[in-house]
Amino acid sequence: MNENLCTGYDDSSFVSRRKFLNTFAMGLGGIALADLMNPLTASASSDLSIGTHFAPKAKRVIYLFQSGAPSQHDLFDHKPRLNAEHGEELPDSVRDGQRLTGMSTNQSSFPLAGSPFSFKQHGDSGATISELMPHVAEIADELCFIKSMYTEAINHGPAVTMMQTGSQFPGRPTIGAWLSHGLGSMNENLPSFVVLTTKDKGGQPLGARYWGSGFLPNRHSGVRLRPDKDAVLYLNNPNGLSRSSRRSTIEHLEELHAYQLSKQSDPVLENQIQQYEMAFRLQASVPGVTDLSGEPESTYKLYGEDARTPGTYAANCLLARRLAEKGVRFIQLYHKGWDGHANLPGQIKGSTRETDQASAALIKDLKSRGMLDDTLVIWGGEFGRTNYCQGKMTPDNFGRDHHPRCFTKWMAGGGVRPGYTHGVTDEYGYSIVQDPVHVHDFHATMLHLLGIDHERLTHKYQGRYFRLTDVHGHVVKDVLA
Repeated sequence: MNENLCTGYDDSSFVSRRKFLNTFAMGLGGIALADLMNPLTASASSDLSIGTHFAPKAKRVIYLFQSGAPSQHDLFDHKPRLNAEHGEELPDSVRDGQRLTGMSTNQSSFPLAGSPFSFKQHGDSGATISELMPHVAEIADELCFIKSMYTEAINHGPAVTMMQTGSQFPGRPTIGAWLSHGLGSMNENLPSFVVLTTKDKGGQPLGARYWGSGFLPNRHSGVRLRPDKDAVLYLNNPNGLSRSSRRSTIEHLEELHAYQLSKQSDPVLENQIQQYEMAFRLQASVPGVTDLSGEPESTYKLYGEDARTPGTYAANCLLARRLAEKGVRFIQLYHKGWDGHANLPGQIKGSTRETDQASAALIKDLKSRGMLDDTLVIWGGEFGRTNYCQGKMTPDNFGRDHHPRCFTKWMAGGGVRPGYTHGVTDEYGYSIVQDPVHVHDFHATMLHLLGIDHERLTHKYQGRYFRLTDVHGHVVKDVLA
C-alpha cells in the first residue's frame, strides 16, 4: 500500500522554482517582510543627503540660544502701560483663565511689573531696544524681530526640547541633526553640527539630548567643543599612541568591518566606520579651528576682552565665526542664566553684559567678511517672561515667571528681511494680537531659508514619516528678504 499518510506531501523528484520559492522560508513575501521590518535597513536606505528643494538663501546657521528665557518686556517688547500701572493687579480679562506654572499658582496677587530700564528707537527701522543692549542697538537695521513667538510648553525642559526638536517629548532629532541628515557636510574634516556652551554658568541643566540625533544615525549628533585641551572628549590619543599607530589601527578595523559587511549588511557598523574616520580627521582639524591666538587685536576689540578667555560667550561667538568659515553647517551656542524668577533686574543686567557686545560683534564680523548674506544668525530663548511679578514685589526688585504665550526672537542675515519687526502683542504684553508665529512656523521658515521644503525633509521611523515640523508649520513669508 503506497498511500502517504503525511498531508501536504510532494514528490521530491521534481520541485519547480516557483514551488521552491513559495514554500522555502515562508517564500519571497517573508523575505521581503523581514527586510521591510528591519529598522536598521530602513534607516540605512533613507539616510542619504537629500539636498535642497530650491535655491537657498542661507548655507549655514548660527543659533545663539539664550537658555532660561530672556524677558522680552525688559529687552525688546516695550510696554508703557506696564510702567503706568506698575504694582496694580493683572486684570482677569487679560489673563483669561490661562494656566500658570506651579511656581505662581499659589499666588493670591499678580501685580503688574513695568520695566525699570529705558527704551529708545534705533536705526532707520526705528526698532525699540532697551538700554541694556547698546551694542545690539547699533545693528538694529540688520535685525529682523519676531515679537509674536509662542509655544505650548510652559517649563524649561519641554520648552527647550520643543525649540530644538519640534516636540516637547525627548527622542526626536534636533535641528542640527536634521540639517546634517538633509544637507550633509560642507567640510569632511569637521562635523556638520557643532555645539558650544558657556563655561561655569549656573541655571537650568543642558543635557546632550538637546543636540542629539534621536532616531537618525548617531553621526548626525552635535559634537560639543569644550574650552580645554580635550576639546572633544575621548578624541586625543592616549599617551604612547602615535598618530600613525592610530591610523594603522583604524585601517585594520576597516578591513575587519569590510569583511563583516561582505557577509551581511549592517548599517550600525557602517555608521561606526564613518565615525572612526571622522574622529581621526578631527584630531588634526579641531586644534587649528579652536586656537584663537592668531586673531588680531581688532577682533578682541570688537568682541570684547572676554573673547580672550576660552569658554566665555564672547569666545564662543568668535569661535562660531571661525567654524562658519570652515564650513560647519549648524553651530549651536548655549548661554545659561536667563531664568529670572527673582531679582530679575540684577539677573538681566548680568546676562546682557555677558552677551550684548559679542552678539552684535558676530553680526558685524560676518558682514565685514561677506558672510552675513548666506549665514542665518538666530538669537532667543525657549519662551518669554510674565508681565506680572512672581513672588514678593519691592520698590526696586521683582521676578518674572515663565510665559509661553508670547516672546521675542531676532534673526539676521541668511535671507531674512533686515530692519523689520513682525508681530504685535497686546498693550500688557500678555497675548499676541497680530501675526502669531508658532515654533513649527519658525522651524519651517528657517528650513525654507536653507532651501528646504519642511514637508519634504522626512525620515521613516517605526512605520511613520517624521519631520522637524511634525504635521504643522507654515513659512512666515513676511520675514523673508
